[in-house]
Amino acid sequence: MHEMSSSMVTRLINEMLEGNILSLARLVTLIESEDEATPRIMKSINAHLGKAYRIGITGPIGAGKSTLVERLTSLLRGQEKTVGIICVDPTSPFTGGAVLGDRIRMQKHDLDDGVYIRSMATRGSLGGLPKTIHGVIKLLDAFGKEMVLIETIGVGQTEVDIMQSSDLVIVVLVPEAGDSIQAMKAGLMEIGDIFVVNKADRPGAEDTLNNIKAILKLNAERSNYDIPVVATEAVNNKGIKELYGQIAMKRQLLINNGQFAERRRKQRQSEFIETVINRITSDVINRLTTDAILSRYKEDVENGKLDPFTAANEVYKSIALNGKP
Repeated sequence: MHEMSSSMVTRLINEMLEGNILSLARLVTLIESEDEATPRIMKSINAHLGKAYRIGITGPIGAGKSTLVERLTSLLRGQEKTVGIICVDPTSPFTGGAVLGDRIRMQKHDLDDGVYIRSMATRGSLGGLPKTIHGVIKLLDAFGKEMVLIETIGVGQTEVDIMQSSDLVIVVLVPEAGDSIQAMKAGLMEIGDIFVVNKADRPGAEDTLNNIKAILKLNAERSNYDIPVVATEAVNNKGIKELYGQIAMKRQLLINNGQFAERRRKQRQSEFIETVINRITSDVINRLTTDAILSRYKEDVENGKLDPFTAANEVYKSIALNGKP
């Protein structure tokens, strides 16, 4: 990407804060590309954060999450709430872009100024979420979106990362394929604040609802924590009002019992640590090709002259001794 001048970045930030959606889109692109202006952008918008409520929506592929997000968005817009939507899709091995393109399934809201939709590719992230997602969420918050819906791909245990980006997590399951058991194996039962059995008109829906409720009761750590289980038919727009009612009640409960503030605190801590690790990792990787000493270690490992653990330990000691990450 062509390097953007400092004055241009400042102009984009100011225009975005004033409600310019084109400037928002350009800043999102800068954040996604990990542009060198990212720290400055984040510092500039920090005082404008804290208004958006962030809802993570996760579950297996084919559970109808995109339709559910679209229906929730319509309901929120009917209440005149502004909405930001982030759809996290698998990465194309050819283009590096998002494969599924959830924007296609949400064309109804494309011309609505109160809705901003962004598809993001995982780009090799092991956690199922792109590492730049925190910055994009913050931009939507600073832009003034009241609700930010984050839809993640269904990739098993990596779905738990949605907890680090959301104030409330909705786990969406479907009646068939033993989803309730698979969810238990993947650790989803520990992260959900609300469970949804979508496509509830299908056979086995009642059994799935009962199974999920039974599994939640078995979780001793959260036995005193009321976790709603809601049946929906998103494609038929059924159960969406009931789901939103549970979202509103759960939001107030988390605020009242202090868990909302505690989650935000832990998320900021996690983001700080993650950012430090990413910066150090990126710097070390770059130096493996530019620093003569580190390059030698890399070559010795590649040629089998030195084992990776010993080489890594020597590199670490060298970096610590020099005081440079």
